[in-house]
Amino acid sequence: MRGRRGDRMAINIREHMAINVCPGPIRPIRQISDYFPRRGPGPQGAGGAGGEAPAHLAPLALAPPAALLGATTPEDGAEVDSYDSDDATALGMLEFDLLYDQASCTLHCSILRAKGLKPMDFNGLADPYVKLHLLPGACKANKLKTKTQRNTLNPVWNEDLMYSGITDDDITHKVLRISVCDEDKLSHNEFIGEIRVPLRRLKPSQKKHFNICLERQVPLASPSSMSAALRGISCYLKELEQAEQGLGLLEERGRILLSLSYLSRRRGLLVGIVRCAHLAAMDVNGYSDPYVKTYLRPDVDKKSKHKTCVKKKTLNPEFNEEFFYEMELAALATKTLEVTVWDYDIGKSNDFIGGVSLGPGARGEARKHWNDCLQQPDAALERWHTLTSELPPAAAALPLA
Repeated sequence: MRGRRGDRMAINIREHMAINVCPGPIRPIRQISDYFPRRGPGPQGAGGAGGEAPAHLAPLALAPPAALLGATTPEDGAEVDSYDSDDATALGMLEFDLLYDQASCTLHCSILRAKGLKPMDFNGLADPYVKLHLLPGACKANKLKTKTQRNTLNPVWNEDLMYSGITDDDITHKVLRISVCDEDKLSHNEFIGEIRVPLRRLKPSQKKHFNICLERQVPLASPSSMSAALRGISCYLKELEQAEQGLGLLEERGRILLSLSYLSRRRGLLVGIVRCAHLAAMDVNGYSDPYVKTYLRPDVDKKSKHKTCVKKKTLNPEFNEEFFYEMELAALATKTLEVTVWDYDIGKSNDFIGGVSLGPGARGEARKHWNDCLQQPDAALERWHTLTSELPPAAAALPLA
């Protein structure tokens, strides 16, 4: 082949057509010409007479010069499963702080600033904002969002976002997904990049600072379909699979803060509905109109129903209402307290958001809260509980009122 001016090309056509046919997953080749000998200054060059490699030599038999110097090659596995460095840094950097307050069961996320974001608009700039999600969990139920900064690739937010009802168990197995997106008023918002932080990296009451490159979003079908080329995110997939098994494959629909106290003088159970956090959105406006119902089962006379007032257009309602069930302590030990959260709708059936049962047949924190209440009379015990999409059988048989 000859160039535009008739000069012979410096690189042989074999170099353009060469591929790595070694068994195993396809690996990137940094420079194809490194797999072929170069012509030396004399007739006895690297490839012998004529400078061509013998036909019986395989490409891997001719090690690149970088390998002879002890440098890392693709065969070392250092960069095979990672993002290309140029692509990763082109998305930008995000700076933020995380703090887990164990006493108040809150996770504080301080979104500080970003630098060098990828241009997304025709003017070479972007309108970036940050979204937070806790995984695994319903995205709509726990999404937090910053304000949008207009026409900048180096936005400064300095916003504090907070998750309520975060327990030690959440810190153990949940992952915080931080996404940076570009807002478009006339079309769909565009994804720029994301960061996923396992919460187990946090220590209680100790603020941790992060300044990390954004990564591209990698869609995955399921953990079982993971191949060797996805080893870079296998750790997160295992955590996700284990967490889903631990929750019985139930969708998380938010959190509720309950207060339980058995009053010896009044001889009854005082149930306090304090507040809910990050409820699932059931209406088209992205909100819900939530209220809470409680039942003490079994309920032969059907007189145990209590209901809070409705809170309009919110996913984080505060109720601060109390209900009293008159009952002896011995009889209470055989009962189950069912707490369900509903979305109020005018003219049609109300939507079930989530529920939790506390009693001798419950599991985990729900059972522990119930037992502590019976063993510590006259003590007001507040605990956060996870609302799941499973409708309790007793509640399912009732009209959605």
